[in-house]
Amino acid sequence: MQEHLGRYTVSAGDRLVDCTISSKLRKNLEYPTADPSSLRQRVIAVREIRSVSPAAVGDFVAFEDTGDGTGMIYEVLNRRNKLSRRAAGRKPLEQVLIANLDLAVLVFSIRQPDLLFWLEMLDRFLAICELEEIPPLICLSKTDLAEEADWRSIASLYERIGYRTLSISAAHGTGVESVREAIRGAVSVFMGPSGAGKTTLLNTLQPGLGGRVGEVNRATGRGRHTTTHAELFPLEGGGLVGDTPGLRELSLWNVDADQLHYLFLEMRPLIGSCRFRDCVHAQEPDCAVKAAVASGQIDPRRYDSYLRIRERP
Repeated sequence: MQEHLGRYTVSAGDRLVDCTISSKLRKNLEYPTADPSSLRQRVIAVREIRSVSPAAVGDFVAFEDTGDGTGMIYEVLNRRNKLSRRAAGRKPLEQVLIANLDLAVLVFSIRQPDLLFWLEMLDRFLAICELEEIPPLICLSKTDLAEEADWRSIASLYERIGYRTLSISAAHGTGVESVREAIRGAVSVFMGPSGAGKTTLLNTLQPGLGGRVGEVNRATGRGRHTTTHAELFPLEGGGLVGDTPGLRELSLWNVDADQLHYLFLEMRPLIGSCRFRDCVHAQEPDCAVKAAVASGQIDPRRYDSYLRIRERP
């Protein structure tokens, strides 16, 4: 499914159907507790949903087909996962950018821009992948611009935690086939900061693909309804690549900061081992996580990311 200015293009077999969305999907109906045998229940409250839109790119939906190439979506099926953020504006609303992903490809360059500047963003993306159970693939791009020891140290950091990491040089073709194989037949999304080489990598994987995604991102506005155009692009080898405009600003939606440690894999085994049960591993004494940082079991760069993300989820 694709979305553009409140209109939804639904793929139904070999057809594309231009759909609107039922107004009922924008409301939550509340009912009183009733006898299960009751045939009818009276609505006691109608509340707006806490989302910019009830449907998102990647959703599976049920729709009423009018027969003239248009239709109306009346149900959004349960999602396996989603990438979402808080929408701009005073009102706390969720903006789901893409749903039902098989893989998140995290593209970060070793040089130009320097990866050390973006480590918090990478750790934020990984935390969101853990939250939504989306398998991540870390691609360290532009490795031809750095010494091997520079990118090896970063790759080793994340591989020790348990994340799959690839070194990529689109200019030399290094690692491109591994990425192509990883996304084959999958619904994937490419994420990373501007200048990391996502467009070049996408164009190397499939000529013209990066340009198509870039055109969508340049058409993106900045306001409450930030995503004005979002799509899933078909891959020649099978699978789909999702466009996700605005991911540089992605925040953790509806996450309790005191539970953030569950989203850092290397911290999970230590939860419950601190002196205080409600330890958040910041200023508390006798903290198992801080002891692990001091001993080198947890990398201090990851711990610094944890503290900064906890301050601003």
